[in-house]
Amino acid sequence: MSGGQGPTASELLQEARARFAGADLDDPATEARILVGGLLHLSATGLVTHGFEPVSEDDVVMIRAAIDRRLNHEPVYRILGEREFYGLSLRLSAATLEPRPDTEILVDTMLPHVRRLESQIGNIHILDIGTGTGAICLALLRECPKAMGVGSDISSEALETARGNAERNGLAARFRTVQGSWFEAIHERFHVIVSNPPYIASSVISTLAPEVKDFDPPTALDGGLDGLDAYRAIAKDAARFLYQNGMIGVEIGYDQRETVTSVFEGAGFSLVEAVRDYGQNDRVLVFEFQH
Repeated sequence: MSGGQGPTASELLQEARARFAGADLDDPATEARILVGGLLHLSATGLVTHGFEPVSEDDVVMIRAAIDRRLNHEPVYRILGEREFYGLSLRLSAATLEPRPDTEILVDTMLPHVRRLESQIGNIHILDIGTGTGAICLALLRECPKAMGVGSDISSEALETARGNAERNGLAARFRTVQGSWFEAIHERFHVIVSNPPYIASSVISTLAPEVKDFDPPTALDGGLDGLDAYRAIAKDAARFLYQNGMIGVEIGYDQRETVTSVFEGAGFSLVEAVRDYGQNDRVLVFEFQH
């Protein structure tokens, strides 16, 4: 490199890609682009147009440290500290699940129901149980300007993250948080309840990829012995917190459609819709209460 300058953005990108490929990561090119681009605040196009520019010494150190963290299985978006979800930029914290594209399907699925209720009722109330980053509730609020939302979580750190995300996306006036397990801190009714609860059976957690088991908070993963604890807790009490004609939308594991449906049917709900994810696995179930 001429003039003793440090590596360029392109060279760092190649370095990251080569090290990721050497470590057998699934998609080294994409991961390298997201990581290096994210740290340098450059889009995919920006990485090309600014690729020849040398990177400051501090940034080189930061990027190489981040490459090492990724090779230690820390997910790219955790290293960046934020992730895009449904057009929102969301900060992550150690106490929150990293929002995944599959969860956007829950938002997509619930939106028509929320809009229909909004057109019938006007101002509707949404509860997001186990809100984490606030992703699901905030995405619905952004799409439905008259809706108000409550995010509940057992973790005060998660709720702090969610409030910050509401603030940075201009939704703080319509979003508030409550701390507690399931419905214990809830004292009002809602038109829509949504949740991406912990649904992995306890015994399976040790077999998950290190990216998940070592970096997502265990309370956001562990669904008890059979993975259904959260659904039982939600189904048992939800009717008391729903207005008439209210809806519930939950994310589920790929093999849980029948078991989760029977949990909710046992509590007086009926299945309205079942939706699959991009990999054609069952992912979202929508229920309404039979008054």
